[in-house]
Amino acid sequence: MNLEQLRCVVVLAEELHFGRTARRLGLQQPALSQQVRRLEDELGVVLFERTTREVGITAAGESFVAEARRALHHAEKARLAARQTGRGEVGRLSLGFVGSAVPELLPRLLRRFRRAYPGVELEMRELPSARQAEELLAGRIDVGILHAWGEGEMPEGLAGQEIHREALVAALPRRHPLAALAPLPTARLAGEPFILFPRRLGPALHDRITGLARSAGFEIRVAQEAGHMQTILGLVAAEVGVSVVPRTMAALRQPGVAFQRLGPEPAPLPIQLVWRLGEVSPVVRNFRTVLGAAPAARPGRHDG
Repeated sequence: MNLEQLRCVVVLAEELHFGRTARRLGLQQPALSQQVRRLEDELGVVLFERTTREVGITAAGESFVAEARRALHHAEKARLAARQTGRGEVGRLSLGFVGSAVPELLPRLLRRFRRAYPGVELEMRELPSARQAEELLAGRIDVGILHAWGEGEMPEGLAGQEIHREALVAALPRRHPLAALAPLPTARLAGEPFILFPRRLGPALHDRITGLARSAGFEIRVAQEAGHMQTILGLVAAEVGVSVVPRTMAALRQPGVAFQRLGPEPAPLPIQLVWRLGEVSPVVRNFRTVLGAAPAARPGRHDG
């Protein structure tokens, strides 16, 4: 028994005429008759009564055709599901992202992907960059949006491509004397207590901020570390210290915090889309394509 035989008996039950059925199916009439006969022989029952002038369906035929229709429907659903899954049009994508991507970048990227692939279910997790690398390598997330590593520093087993750049600004308590300076010379932050993202969680952001301070002639005095951007802003509002954060965080409008551009303006911080090397998931491939991340982008250390 095969799907072609099922289609033959379903259409024959509708037409009750071998000639019309053969035309609908694109078969020669002898071939159609042979398919029906083979199926009846396999089942050991007569599905259709034939005379020289008409074709009638038996009770066994009616019962079989009802089930055959359901089987064909499920087969078509299975075919469609397999094709959609193979093309990455349905499925699940687990996405890690840094908090600074939330106000502007992430909504724009997700809108673009959802419009292109509405059948893909997204699972999103806010994670620091270093945690995203761990989760990617462990297979617990599929792609990450994170602060880029320096050249040659990407963990082995991962690849990525820059998709965005974040400008950096100073975040100060609103009543801080330096909050009114525009631009705020970075050197004026010397001696201020800083609230920083821990290097073990976000090495790229941490190193960029400490490097910015060194370029301005001072070493940062760390008053407090915090693993979430909103926590950093909350501590700034509480006048625990100052910080340097991605400019997108100003969109959160944290009460008690003033955001001020720095002078000279620091180089923006790259944001990368990162995935596992050798990843073959069609959903991941489509996500990379929609975001403009090419397949052969920046491998980790062991690939050069």
